[in-house]
Amino acid sequence: MPKKANLLIVDDEANTLASLSRAFRLAGHEAAVCDNAGKALDLAKAQSFDLIFSDVVMPGKDGLSLLEDLRAQGVTTPVVMMSGQAHIEMAVKATRLGALDFLEKPISTDRLLLTVENVLKLERLESENRQLKQRLGKHEIIWSGEVMRKVMAQVERVAASESRVCILGETGTGKELVARTLHERSPRAGGPFVTLNCAAVPAELIESELFGHEKGSFTGAAGRHIGKFEQAEHGTIFLDEIGDMPLPMQAKLLRVLEEAEIERIGGDKPIAVDVRVLVATHRNLEGLVREGKFRQDLFHRVYVFPLMLPPLRERRDDIPALVEHFSGQVCAQNGWKPVAFAPAAISALAAYAWPGNVRELRNVVERLMLLATENQVTLETVRAALPAMGGDSEVARSSGGLLADRVQSFERETILAELKRWNFHITNTAKALGLERSHFYKKAEQLGIDIQKQRRDDL
Repeated sequence: MPKKANLLIVDDEANTLASLSRAFRLAGHEAAVCDNAGKALDLAKAQSFDLIFSDVVMPGKDGLSLLEDLRAQGVTTPVVMMSGQAHIEMAVKATRLGALDFLEKPISTDRLLLTVENVLKLERLESENRQLKQRLGKHEIIWSGEVMRKVMAQVERVAASESRVCILGETGTGKELVARTLHERSPRAGGPFVTLNCAAVPAELIESELFGHEKGSFTGAAGRHIGKFEQAEHGTIFLDEIGDMPLPMQAKLLRVLEEAEIERIGGDKPIAVDVRVLVATHRNLEGLVREGKFRQDLFHRVYVFPLMLPPLRERRDDIPALVEHFSGQVCAQNGWKPVAFAPAAISALAAYAWPGNVRELRNVVERLMLLATENQVTLETVRAALPAMGGDSEVARSSGGLLADRVQSFERETILAELKRWNFHITNTAKALGLERSHFYKKAEQLGIDIQKQRRDDL
């Protein structure tokens, strides 16, 4: 069913108001009427209209002045001007002021309804365009500095090939985003992009997730299941955290990479697959190979083109652009007015260590916007949201020591501060830092944090 419009008609002639509103209502539209510019401005600010029809010549403030006032007050509703005394100069001025159209009285009903229909079409196209931008924005890599320029040059170089890429980097640096970008800039962009986090799937289920299974192949297999490799046919499969894949599964993955075919659990024949494989890990794969925890032959298969993503603390030049991008996303998702970040707030964010990297920054930006006063994030807002940045912190007091030691100390203090802030609720603490629970535990262990002891000491 076609959308019906909510219209506002402004004219000092009662007959015009009556005839136009009747024509619109007979066509199924809603029409409010007003006989002067002052009342029209108040109505337009208080209600949401799809289109405003306004006469030009009216006693007191005329229609062109109303148009100026509407724009000055931030009302962006499309306006169509009407006049029985039309001339070229008047139409030109109305257009310059932002009028969508200029109609000369008397106006036929067909012309009126066509104008409304065109506005609704334009509104629909603009809405679709905004949604498309939002979808693309979720997968957009934001950068401005030299460090990421070099990374993106490598992305562009390898994207168009069929080469396997191993994306390396700390948790939260955007490995999946880069994998998606490689897919979208490849000849396989029209095919599916399928992901699997190897660390998030239990060892006994990962084979079924990747290769699928036949009905009755094991207890609970009530029907055929198509695995990730088949789902990714003619596209790309992204295996995140491949360093956490169990050794028995590594052998089966190696065969798939060598033979380009899979076999469902319970199946009796191999199935050819045409898939580009991208992998990622936050772990040191070469170290895992030396420790016997990752197969060397699989390592050579997936480590064709290593792509190292820098942690956010090594690309601080990008933080202002990232803050602007994330704040725009948050505003769009919540229907908020833009929230400004004071220069001192941006500088403070750029100085922070960001143990959770870009993912943590995204969460912190949203938190800051919720804490903002008068639509502005200040330095005090940042300090309130990130206690570890306060002047009394251990890192702030530190004036020496190796960089690695100081960064580690800062990360430890940040995690402890977040644990206390969330009353040692692990899920909430990990989310606030932009980490998955498993990675949060690993990071805490690396930093020598005994969570249970800290909880007891804090009681």
